[in-house]
Amino acid sequence: MTALDLSSPVAVVGTGTMGQGIAQVALVAGHPVRLYDAVPGRAREAAAAIGDRLDRLVSKNRLAASDRDIARARLVAAESLADLADCGLVVEAVLERLDVKQELLRHLEDVVGEDCLLATNTSSLSVTAIGGALRNPGRFVGLHFFNPAPLLPLVEVVSGYATDVTSATRAYETARSWGKTPVACADTPGFIVNRIARPFYAEAFAVYEAQGADPATIDAVLRESGGFRMGAFELTDLIGQDVNESVTLSVWQSFFQDVRFTPSLAQRRLVESGRLGRKTGHGWFDYRDDGAGAESTEPHTAEKQQAPAYVLAEGDLGPAAELLALIREAGIQVRADEEDHGTRLVLPGGGQLALADGQTSVEFRDVVYFDLALDYRKATRIALSASQDTSQQTLSEAIGLFQALGKDVSVIGDVPGMIVARTVARIVDLAHDAVAKGVATEEDIDTAMRLGVNYPLGPFEWSRRLGRMWAFSLLDDLHERDPSGRYAPSLALYRHSFATEKREGGAS
Repeated sequence: MTALDLSSPVAVVGTGTMGQGIAQVALVAGHPVRLYDAVPGRAREAAAAIGDRLDRLVSKNRLAASDRDIARARLVAAESLADLADCGLVVEAVLERLDVKQELLRHLEDVVGEDCLLATNTSSLSVTAIGGALRNPGRFVGLHFFNPAPLLPLVEVVSGYATDVTSATRAYETARSWGKTPVACADTPGFIVNRIARPFYAEAFAVYEAQGADPATIDAVLRESGGFRMGAFELTDLIGQDVNESVTLSVWQSFFQDVRFTPSLAQRRLVESGRLGRKTGHGWFDYRDDGAGAESTEPHTAEKQQAPAYVLAEGDLGPAAELLALIREAGIQVRADEEDHGTRLVLPGGGQLALADGQTSVEFRDVVYFDLALDYRKATRIALSASQDTSQQTLSEAIGLFQALGKDVSVIGDVPGMIVARTVARIVDLAHDAVAKGVATEEDIDTAMRLGVNYPLGPFEWSRRLGRMWAFSLLDDLHERDPSGRYAPSLALYRHSFATEKREGGAS
């Protein structure tokens, strides 16, 4: 099944931001485009707005003036649904309400031809449920674009329970012909991106609710150590707290209140207070001119400490092995304990420094944990975690060590799994679970998470880099300390980890 022919008109019903963006994508790709909105005059306004954006593309030399003029001639504001009768594809981008979408699609089915592909841009509703109102749900598919649609390359092509393979394939190839990067996805709550991305927000909020660190510090660690483009607090302020919470609630409720997707009470209070983020001038952070009473936007950064003269390496530090080379390059002696197979550093005062593993510092004598980094050489900040029983000497030596490597250091509370480590482990777990349940392939999940939410690595790329047992071991330790089920490793991750262990080490 090939992509929709360029001569075939494409219609977009609903002319808000997403509707306009999708229409612009189809228009620039070469299709005649029809815009329809139930509110009189709204379609004409949307067509004018798209024309203005095409003008801006010309002014930036991203579109030839002649191509703009041709595109404008192909754009029509439809007066009624009947004007969409000859379209080969109709995409609805109306209000996120099941009844509204079903009623619209029933009317469309009476208007368009039998070979017309019908699609929804829903981000939170079930494609199967929307299509359930149709006489022929086999031609109905999800085409989930990301905002802004003209700029972001990802499109999730979602097959409902009744979607025909030929319809899904045509939608996939059409999106690709428009210059997008499509990924195939089964109809599951949140699809790929909004399902697997939940821990990025949830774990940041959980650390905050546990008073482990303030929003600015958590965001800084996610950016400067984890390699994420934005932190969870600043990103949800940008998205809108109400919008982000709505998606979380939808996924949680659709999974029958699965504890892994539990919403944040702190975010609920923020929404209830009307602090919705940038659009209201105040969210986690204050964007008003006076900034009165706002959370500080500056992360906690430890004061300068003296670097230790040496460290004793017990083992290779696992995913943090690169630190040993960095320590040597900083002029600090690394003494190796060849017989010890642990993964930690012993500091001159006798305290230990270990990579976050899902345990807490208070369980051990004089231990400081350090967080996971995407790239320890490039990271500009490292988080450390200590308990009230950790000696000041050990904490000072740990701070001084990382400062000697050119890193800013943020000391957080005794939070198991810290910030980056627990977030990445949960993302990896949900990704494995999704593949095992037929949601999408490993390749499509990695592509979706890199392009849809700008993650520095896809979950499976991260999993391969960190080792097959890493995520399982960390989550298993976290689950022991929080037996609610939130951190229980999925059966898919268990199988993935231990099947490999058995092949490599043999049965005992």
